[in-house]
Amino acid sequence: MNKDILNKAYINLVTAKAMTEIYEENFKVVSKYVHATSRGHEVIQTALGMQLLPQDYAFPYYRDDSMLLALGMEPYDLMLQVLAKKDDPFSGGRTYYSHPSLRNDDKPKIPHQSSATGMQAIPATGVALGFWYKESENLHNPKEAQPLVVCSLGDASVTEGEIAEAFQMAALKQLPILYLVQDNGWDISANEAETRAQNAYEYAAGFHGLEAISIDGTDFESCYSTLADVIDTIRTERRPFLVHAKVPLLNHHTSGVRMEWYRDDLEEARSRDPYPKMRTLLLKNGFSEKELETIEASAKKKVSAALEKALKAEDPKPEDLFTHDFAPTEITEEKGERSPKGAEKVVMVDCALFAIEELMAKHKECLLYGQDVGGRLGGVFREAATLAQKFGDNRVFNTPIQEAFIVGSTVGMSAVGLKPIVEVQFADYIWPGLNQLFTEVSRSCYLSNGKWPVSMILRVPIGAYGSGGPYHSSSVESVVTNIRGLKIAYPSNGADLKGLMKAAYYDPNPVVIFEHKGLYWSKVPGTKGATSIEPAEDYVLPFGKAWVLQEIWKKEEEETLSVITYGMGVHWAMNASEALGMQDSIEIVDLRTLHPLDYETVFKSVEKCGKCLVVTEEPSENSFSRALQGRIQEECFQYLDAPVMVIGSENMPAIPLNSTLEETMIPSTEKVKKKILELLDY
Repeated sequence: MNKDILNKAYINLVTAKAMTEIYEENFKVVSKYVHATSRGHEVIQTALGMQLLPQDYAFPYYRDDSMLLALGMEPYDLMLQVLAKKDDPFSGGRTYYSHPSLRNDDKPKIPHQSSATGMQAIPATGVALGFWYKESENLHNPKEAQPLVVCSLGDASVTEGEIAEAFQMAALKQLPILYLVQDNGWDISANEAETRAQNAYEYAAGFHGLEAISIDGTDFESCYSTLADVIDTIRTERRPFLVHAKVPLLNHHTSGVRMEWYRDDLEEARSRDPYPKMRTLLLKNGFSEKELETIEASAKKKVSAALEKALKAEDPKPEDLFTHDFAPTEITEEKGERSPKGAEKVVMVDCALFAIEELMAKHKECLLYGQDVGGRLGGVFREAATLAQKFGDNRVFNTPIQEAFIVGSTVGMSAVGLKPIVEVQFADYIWPGLNQLFTEVSRSCYLSNGKWPVSMILRVPIGAYGSGGPYHSSSVESVVTNIRGLKIAYPSNGADLKGLMKAAYYDPNPVVIFEHKGLYWSKVPGTKGATSIEPAEDYVLPFGKAWVLQEIWKKEEEETLSVITYGMGVHWAMNASEALGMQDSIEIVDLRTLHPLDYETVFKSVEKCGKCLVVTEEPSENSFSRALQGRIQEECFQYLDAPVMVIGSENMPAIPLNSTLEETMIPSTEKVKKKILELLDY
């Protein structure tokens, strides 16, 4: 082999090996925080890392420190992370060793990922899907070698369901991605015989169009040449590969789970150590023992100096906790024409449709995908009707029934500069996507120290409407509002929906928009207020600005009430107020966004009125609205003339199909009227 390649590879291997050894020698100091190392995996990781280009994207997993070194990172960089130091280049001390995120011009790009036990496959495949889209729309750079994505996986993670979703989409769309599976035969204490029906190479055979290769991951010649061929094929033919590399695990699972506690195969594993194999290879290719000893001594010296320096590095300060939860947005004020002269009044669903149409016409990086949104149907609520016909099947397309992929792929799409708008068909279907929403989407900006905010919009049709039954009627805002790092809208009318959709598009952060099905066409009695004059194209409505929809004067001599609500609750409150003829005594605040939440407007209204009712469609116990109730009670206590009250759905496990039972379950104008009178009479 080329001596320069062998020299670089050997330096990389012995550097990674020296890092493992120095961590063990300084175990008590270094293991304050948990880490894992690549000992035994060094050759396959080195062979891959050496061949990637700056335009490529990589998703290493937590045992891939050899790969990171091969990409150009220094031992000192990795040690800053193992010690959780302020200048850790990946996360600023926020996440574990070998949990990288990198955005350097001279190196492959590494978006944030979680602890990478399988969840990274979907975001990685999302990057490849982004490449596919950009190439199909001529948005790529034709002057450079075509980029590819590397997704590194441990063998145990391949049994996860989300891996199947990623493989399915890669095979279906023929995406330029390499799945590297490093198979050491172990999970933590569970071995392959206990946990797998087949290895990754055998499993991949079930995904037609995903070519798989199995190699000895300790043989550098085989690894380097095989990967060179695979990488060249992906760059030119734009199709997916899986490389299954058999390797030994020669160090602990992590510093917290010691191999002596459970391993019964250590002697056999050590017989496959890639280090002596690599030494022998170099000696056969013209290197002398003295040259190899010099390389090893230099590596140990470099690693020792790096640790000494890293131990002295500065720790994060307390104030560093409060940075990069969100990337800054430019949309901070309401702008544009909300009710232009001569414009037609349209239903709420069309306001969203027209907003997306305008965005797609203006921005080629905007695309829409999800279940049944393509040209044949345009969404089960016709919320994407005509978009595929106008913008083509590459920009508006159907996905399989894969909520995890729909949500998690936006991480990769955003990372390559696209703005995906995706949807789950019903709020009830969001549960399979919560892993990706919580673990990958919401935390990316914070845990990458601001490098990788995820710019996406997730549309979620929500709420009970027309006997939808237990799997098409749920409210899920309490769960989603407990995921920090998301912005969340829940509009009550079409104009707000269009303005918030535009604001969401120009926001660099992930946004969830709850769209109530019962308001889409205003067919539910009492919801005509959801229709709107369609706002102009330039209309934007910032997040965190509540609307005092029905405002009253402060009255000293009579009882007044502030109703705080959102979504369908706005219409119940408005109708109840009108039916009671008490518009002069009841102030109604439409939150419009649940995060950020406009506490200032809420508190001001409650302080003025002296009494407060929170109206929600969710079951009220342990909910978003109960938390809001408590916050109002705490902040406005001295102004209150009665306890803050909440009205929501009955606290039952699901909304029944039968219309009588559904009506009994959820709030209504009549129920809100009774609660208002009860509170005013308190």
